[in-house]
Amino acid sequence: MSVWWKDVVGYQIYPSTFNDYNKDGHGDIKGITKKLQYLKDLGIGLIWIGPIYKSPKVDNGYDISDFYSIDESYGNLDDVKIMLKKAKELNIKVIFDLVLNHTSSKHEWFIDACNNIDSIYKDYYIFKDPVDNKPPNNWKGFFQESVWTYVEKINKYYLHIFSKEMPDLNWDNKNLRKEMYKVARFWLDLGVDGFRLDAIAHLSKDKTFKDSKLYKDDLVYDTSKFSNRKEIFKYLKEFKKEVLDHYDCVTIGEVGGCATTDEALKYSSYEDGYFNMVFNFDTCWENGAYGSIDKNDDEIKTNVLNMKKLFEKWYENINGKAWMPIYWLNHDHPRVVSQYGNIEYRNKSAKMLGLTLLFMYGTPFIYQGEEIGMSNVNHDSLDKFTDVNAKNIIKEFEDNYNDYEILRFLNRTSRDNARTLMQWSSKQVNYGKIYLNENYKVVNVEDNLIDEDSILNYYKKIISLRNNEFHNEAVYGKFKLVYRNNKDVFAYKKTSDKTIVVISNFRDYIVTFKDYVSDNKIILHNYNDVMISNNKLVLRPFESYLILIK
Repeated sequence: MSVWWKDVVGYQIYPSTFNDYNKDGHGDIKGITKKLQYLKDLGIGLIWIGPIYKSPKVDNGYDISDFYSIDESYGNLDDVKIMLKKAKELNIKVIFDLVLNHTSSKHEWFIDACNNIDSIYKDYYIFKDPVDNKPPNNWKGFFQESVWTYVEKINKYYLHIFSKEMPDLNWDNKNLRKEMYKVARFWLDLGVDGFRLDAIAHLSKDKTFKDSKLYKDDLVYDTSKFSNRKEIFKYLKEFKKEVLDHYDCVTIGEVGGCATTDEALKYSSYEDGYFNMVFNFDTCWENGAYGSIDKNDDEIKTNVLNMKKLFEKWYENINGKAWMPIYWLNHDHPRVVSQYGNIEYRNKSAKMLGLTLLFMYGTPFIYQGEEIGMSNVNHDSLDKFTDVNAKNIIKEFEDNYNDYEILRFLNRTSRDNARTLMQWSSKQVNYGKIYLNENYKVVNVEDNLIDEDSILNYYKKIISLRNNEFHNEAVYGKFKLVYRNNKDVFAYKKTSDKTIVVISNFRDYIVTFKDYVSDNKIILHNYNDVMISNNKLVLRPFESYLILIK
């Protein structure tokens, strides 16, 4: 089978906020189709589209009530077929989210299981009896709440590691596994080029269901009870044999912050892995924003040293053994310009972040709006947050923190930050209730297209260089950090037929660095001139170079 997915630049589309074709206040499939040429012009060869299946949208579509139907807010199956046909004409591959860990609580299986003690679907989920009229154990899930919810009609609790409206599936059940394999084959047969496998690390749970003893709180957040457990690989081996081996498709597992490099190899090694690559979150948290809610914004600072050593660790431990995707953010993270860049230096820092990422290694993924420097929300009240996890955080902290402190924390960390409307034009009309960042009048695609010095046009240059002149260096070249202990500058070499160097200042102040410029060729630079002092390269705020070593 081909390995086309190694050579492309990926782009993630969050469908509800990407492009609203029919002007009903909600993104749709026709809106995606309309913007495929835009993505082609950007240089994109692969798009990952978030869930568009039928859903109550408690968690923006990851709570699926029918795996075979398109949610009417996005369109219908014919719209999908047209979109896939257009993408194929443009030589853009398309992958969908495949959610195997859970369904919506509105799925017909779960409804039947909760209303009929003898339901054939009861064992499709994980139901347990109460223990002393309480939940079966003290496990806490990802959404700040117990993993157990009680169903009075059958006197049982069901398990959900995410929202209570997203009951986990029981992968020990053979019939359930067959149903999920059928879902995957349906979409591959329709023409989808593969999947990003949501929450795939959580298919297996600790079958003893004993309390966690990590610490003595009422609820204990212990991911070892439901993440990367050894039983999962039995399921994945069967999934690969029954489905994936029969298609020329790409699979990207989401293993999040729960997997080490050794565990990642179990999922995706060339020798005996199950997927083509896996996402991890290691490099997404390196500015301290997620620490204590007590932190003021001026205490937030990118840990450049640790970040680049994490990228180095993944390269050194994985390279030659498996393939890697790289990215700054996805739909679950803050906007990278707000996190690792600076909105006061939006143009310079967004360009720097694009250049730093896109020449590193593996298959890069750009999140929608990253290519124009979209930034975080700036909500002035807690009731403006719509994400289920943000709402649960507000509940958890409201007794111990004031609204301002919680607001400050969520404005820099919430998943709402990435889920605002894509900013296409300064004249954009918001037809619905989805948040449109107030800076859309100056940060938008339309204005970026006509400005030669824009972030978007700079991204086009970066991607063109990666796809063409320096393709082997960017994608397959040997990666080596330069002055790896520098705390302000992220610099690295990539060597294949040629040697290139990327030098990026991650600070909003001037730093000095060894001169890589005088005897070499500057290929791309986000300032108009070069500053040298005492034979050292002077790097202005968020200054970045791509240099060809002669």
